[in-house]
Amino acid sequence: MTGRGSGRPLTELSGLGPRMAERLERLGVTSQEGLLFHLPYRYQDRTRVTAIGALAPDQEAGCQGVVRAAEVVGRRRPMFVARIEDGTGFLTLRFFQVREYLKRSLRPGRGVWAFGTVRAGQAGLEMVHPELETDAEEPPEAPAHLTPVYAATEGLTQGRLRAWIGQALSRAGPRLSEHLPAEVRGEHGWPALAEALETVHRPPADADVEALTAFRTPAQQRLAFEELLAHHLALRKVGQGRRSARAPVLEGTGELTNALLASLPFALTGAQERAWAEVRGDLRGDHPMQRLIQGDVGSGKTVVAALALLQAVEAGYQAALMAPTEILAEQHAVTLTEWLRPLGLEVHWLAGSLPERERRAQAEAMANGAARVVVGTHALFQKEVHFAELGLVVIDEQHRFGVHQRMALKEKGPDPHLLIMTATPIPRTLAMTAFADLEGTVIDELPPGRQPVDTVGISDARREEVEARVREAVAGGQQAYWVCPLVDESEMLQLEAATATHERLQAAFPELSIGLVHGRMTPEEKEAAMAAFKEGATHLLVATPVIEVGVDVPNATLMVIEHAERMGLAQLHQLRGRVGRGSRKSACVLLYHPPLGEKAKWRIAAMRETNDGFRIAQVDLELRGPGEVLGTRQTGLEQMRIADLGRDRDLITALPGAADVLLRTDPEAADALIRRWVGDRAVYGEVG
Repeated sequence: MTGRGSGRPLTELSGLGPRMAERLERLGVTSQEGLLFHLPYRYQDRTRVTAIGALAPDQEAGCQGVVRAAEVVGRRRPMFVARIEDGTGFLTLRFFQVREYLKRSLRPGRGVWAFGTVRAGQAGLEMVHPELETDAEEPPEAPAHLTPVYAATEGLTQGRLRAWIGQALSRAGPRLSEHLPAEVRGEHGWPALAEALETVHRPPADADVEALTAFRTPAQQRLAFEELLAHHLALRKVGQGRRSARAPVLEGTGELTNALLASLPFALTGAQERAWAEVRGDLRGDHPMQRLIQGDVGSGKTVVAALALLQAVEAGYQAALMAPTEILAEQHAVTLTEWLRPLGLEVHWLAGSLPERERRAQAEAMANGAARVVVGTHALFQKEVHFAELGLVVIDEQHRFGVHQRMALKEKGPDPHLLIMTATPIPRTLAMTAFADLEGTVIDELPPGRQPVDTVGISDARREEVEARVREAVAGGQQAYWVCPLVDESEMLQLEAATATHERLQAAFPELSIGLVHGRMTPEEKEAAMAAFKEGATHLLVATPVIEVGVDVPNATLMVIEHAERMGLAQLHQLRGRVGRGSRKSACVLLYHPPLGEKAKWRIAAMRETNDGFRIAQVDLELRGPGEVLGTRQTGLEQMRIADLGRDRDLITALPGAADVLLRTDPEAADALIRRWVGDRAVYGEVG
């Protein structure tokens, strides 16, 4: 991106040879243009000269003086030490390595300008390894502008980076084309590209350092917006390309879908009806559906997916549903079997854990068309797996899949329709940037009778109170979960392991039937444990977070989460969604080990204050950043070099309008922006 793969070679710059070019490549910079977009992450004010007599320990400052003495001290570990004086006091400059250039530069009588952090030494104040400028006659002048500090790597000094970027500003800067429309720049008061780059690399002495550090200046905002716009445009173009493709028309007869609706023991909510209407309409079109359904835990996305699968089958095509983990895929297979088998439709299952003979049989049924509905994990991506007539792909929790996996599934059929579901609500800022190519549907209504889950945070010192609460819930005919992060004991993290907790709770509650489920069990063992809990044979289920999604036990009204301070906000919210699925009041207890860090306090406070998944997601975005929220490599967002979706979310609402202006007035500039910032990686938008 940012000209890294094209443009004028780095080695044209003075003092930048092949070895240094290799080091710059570690920072993702391979051209002079790319060097210009390697922005400072902070600034130092070296424009002010501080008298040596006014210096104080821990102060970052610049001072001028004349070298009065210089020598190598120490035998075992020699150091080079110089003393400078400016008429107000003396300052020691200390270097732990003796270099010839230091001996030449810091000879007595030479003028010197030094910048660094002051500390107290044995002979008064000193600076260790300060940055220097020297002159034979008199102390050099301080810089005229703020000094940028760049991200670097081994072998790249700040001085070299500043010198090369200065050269690039003079040589390549004027050649960079302006692609952001004047209309957009004028609306926000943003400078032109050349001026913005000059400002961020050489801010004037009177610039607002606080605003620069916070990335809030017009120049920085303009650059961040341009990068965000390029990613937005790339995704829109991907979406347009898909919409121009042909897909099978899945008209359907309504026979299976109406039969399913009639058999359900509940009526669809208004939000589910709207979602189904949108999906049904998409499937009837001759262009591939590209729809993202967001719905909080328990909102009923699976029913909409089941109806879509049935419409594909009615139209004579196969349909596949894929989930990122085997336990979630199993849960989908069980639910769909309950719904579809009475309609005369068998649900086929393909996962990595199947015995080889069974895998071959399932793959053959998919290839010859006998398997009309298939549920699976990443095993559906494997090269040897083929479909006869794949018309629809449903992906659950899509942000957990890498882009190459999603593309591989799409290759299983000629542009099948794509329906993506997520129970991890995506903040609007992320949706507008990472999923600009998808149509969006939000199921924002829970089934009637559902009540919000009361959430409390309790220190693990009060564990006995929590155990008493579990006993009370079970005595009232209800069930409970007890979630632990690890399977085995870990001395390093001192986390409660599910196995140890299971044994301890069995001793504490000998009268209760206590189950155990964790990721290292075989699928059959997990299924048996979950079935016993769902049927009510087990009162309390000790589990690792494998129960995070897809498990539905309405009688479970209490969840205890061990070491909640160690878990992410999205995961805590997903786990909490396993309770509150019936009409009874439910509760979630977040057991934590004090003292809590700041982020852990934020997470637990957010869980206490709201059950709204979208509010939770926004807090999660602010705490973790977009790469962690979505899964980095599969979004392309982690490769942004300037923009930050948490920090720059105020810019994102203007993206669609700016994209419209650019595509209408100068589509070639839109392509040029994509090449500048995204390059060949535009394929990351291929989320299908």
